[in-house]
Amino acid sequence: MTNRRDFLKEALLTGAAAMAAPIITKGENITTQHRTVATDTNEGVGGGLIVPKNNGLPITGTFLDEISHDIPHQNWGVKEWEQDFRYMKAIGIDTVIVIRCGYRKFITYPSEYLMKKHGCYMPSVDLIDMYLRLADKYGMKFYFGLYDSGHYWDTGDMSWEIDDNKYVIDEVWKRYGHHKSFKGWYVSTEISRQTKGAIPAFHAMGKHCKEVSNGLPVFISPWIDGKKAVMGTGKMTNDQAVSVQEHEREWNEIFDGIHDVVDCCAFQDGHIDYDELDAFFSVNKKLADKYGMQCWTNAETFDRDMPIRFFPIKFDKLRLKLEAAKRCHYDKAITFEFSHFLSPQSAYIQAHHLYDRYKEYFNIK
Repeated sequence: MTNRRDFLKEALLTGAAAMAAPIITKGENITTQHRTVATDTNEGVGGGLIVPKNNGLPITGTFLDEISHDIPHQNWGVKEWEQDFRYMKAIGIDTVIVIRCGYRKFITYPSEYLMKKHGCYMPSVDLIDMYLRLADKYGMKFYFGLYDSGHYWDTGDMSWEIDDNKYVIDEVWKRYGHHKSFKGWYVSTEISRQTKGAIPAFHAMGKHCKEVSNGLPVFISPWIDGKKAVMGTGKMTNDQAVSVQEHEREWNEIFDGIHDVVDCCAFQDGHIDYDELDAFFSVNKKLADKYGMQCWTNAETFDRDMPIRFFPIKFDKLRLKLEAAKRCHYDKAITFEFSHFLSPQSAYIQAHHLYDRYKEYFNIK
């Protein structure tokens, strides 16, 4: 049986060979030692979509993950980021969300508070300023993701995050609140179920965001504790996956405690199986409607089913998730995240093809 090391070695060799291949223009032939491969046309070959097109909820928002906690950094400058905003705009994305303004000691803007309090490193570029200027230019809505100190992940107690983020919220609104694209806030601490201190922490941070910014909307993006929720466990399947009934009961309690200061919930869709989508999505929508909240989906464009994390998702998996969101009458689809997993200039070539398949499915020219 091929082990993980052999698989990685083979993948690297295959990738190197692909990188070394010559660039081929339309109509040109590649002559190999044994055969000639025609590249001029695909007429009569088939391979087009055989499912109804435009049958899912289109993605109209994306996270921006420039901290790159568990995916490779692409080291883009303003030229690459502006091109990505153009690509986003071309498929109808109107909302960008900084997933977190900082994680532990790495930060996205020169925060005097965080550099002094936590010894955070001075960033080489003020990414928040750059993103806001680009959002202004391309007519997009910008949501600011709060700071994640890492204490919650170390201790399981979310109350650590409240004090830091009150300072961050004040600092950020003073520096950047004048931008016309600044339209809301994202409470970036992720939970799946009733977590110690979750309700008071979410409420305190959401309340402060609204008070500072004259009521701008606040949203969260938790994960469902389903069978694929195995990160950090060493397991292939979560043998204590939440049932639909438990999920509804627990999130009813959470929504009841935060709905006055959290306007929207965008559950991550990647931790449950594809035949469970409608059951969980229906519950999410029912709870959101009950508490007067918007129901978004965080349609993950990376694949949780692969043995190596994380690669762009297989198109059919994304399609199934977006179709379920449309069936369940969700209000909006956002994704984690465009630039790594869906962009034509991603470091992953699979993302370039996913962009093409997405455009084909939604009839985008």
